Amino acid sequence: MMVKRNSLIFLTAFGLLLTGCSKSGFEITKDDILEVARDDANATKSECENVSIKEQKGSYIVSFNTNGGSYEYKIGKDGIIKERSFKRGAKEETTETEKVEEPVKEETTKKEEEKSSTSFDENQQQAINSALANSGLGQSDVTNITCSLDSNTNQYTVTFVLNDVTTTAVVDAATFTVISTILG
Repeated sequence: MMVKRNSLIFLTAFGLLLTGCSKSGFEITKDDILEVARDDANATKSECENVSIKEQKGSYIVSFNTNGGSYEYKIGKDGIIKERSFKRGAKEETTETEKVEEPVKEETTKKEEEKSSTSFDENQQQAINSALANSGLGQSDVTNITCSLDSNTNQYTVTFVLNDVTTTAVVDAATFTVISTILG
């Protein structure tokens, strides 16, 4: 008897799991959107008055009042806050509006750095590689790399930035040996 009962519970749970997985994507309700806004405002359901939720061009506009002031949010249908605005109590005129920016993809920055690094000729690149290796760094570790040849001394001057500190290295153009390195 116990085996049949456990099997029945297992099959029922499995069936419910499959039913839940059959939807493509997920739907966010107005209650979910309100919960996102309240959570961001650190306000409980009982603290919120004059709640308004309006659908507008792929987003929801949520507004409500609390004892601390009034809030207005623009939240995407994916549940991500796009904009928020807060106005303190009626006596104060201070308004804070913040546009929430999407995270910047680092890939773009790295591609731009690679493009700037590919503008060096073969000898410049070898001088840069020597200067970076002498500092125990790779080209992806640093920014603002420059390299110039002083034909009078037959030396390359390589500069780069690491953690807001500019490093200048002098590299022999014939042997690609680092002659000196100056930080700052």
